[in-house]
Amino acid sequence: MAFTLKLFFSGVAIILTFVAFVPYIRAILAGVTKPHVFSWVIWGTTTMIVFFAQLDAKGGIGAWPIGISGAITMVIAILAFVHRSDISITPTDWLFFGAALASLPFWYFTSDPLWAVVVLTTVDLLGFGPTVRKAYDFPHDENLPFFVLFMARNACALLALEHYSLATVLFPLAVGAACLCLLIMVSYRRRVVCV
Repeated sequence: MAFTLKLFFSGVAIILTFVAFVPYIRAILAGVTKPHVFSWVIWGTTTMIVFFAQLDAKGGIGAWPIGISGAITMVIAILAFVHRSDISITPTDWLFFGAALASLPFWYFTSDPLWAVVVLTTVDLLGFGPTVRKAYDFPHDENLPFFVLFMARNACALLALEHYSLATVLFPLAVGAACLCLLIMVSYRRRVVCV
């Protein structure tokens, strides 16, 4: 019974991943949403590595939505680059990007999924930096329903985990909280900034 419930939540999280990403990809292709390429490269890389770390920490079927999300996120990074969605890169963006890339080898040296997830969650949250900077200046360029769906997806992924530990819970919990903060900031800025 417990496994069936975990499988249900994993399935819901995977469905929410596609429900969030398909319109987001369509919006990129239509030129409505302009994601920051650095954020998506960072998010794609870290999400895939966290997926493998969660599997190593026995996250089981609760890790599947993270793996699928990581693969799709890499596709969005490619689309952001190809469509030149937002390639305005500031020194601060380079700082976030450099910090993210410099942190990735940490898992290799520690060989511990917990430390990998701690470091990669930090790196993933740094990936929000360029998007937050861009969304603050151009709040109408972000797709709010996408981030709402991502929060729900992360909640379902948490419920689907077969084993709860800091290594399996930290990433989806932190990313869900970051999405909430971004939503609050963009909603506020949309009221303040005229189109």
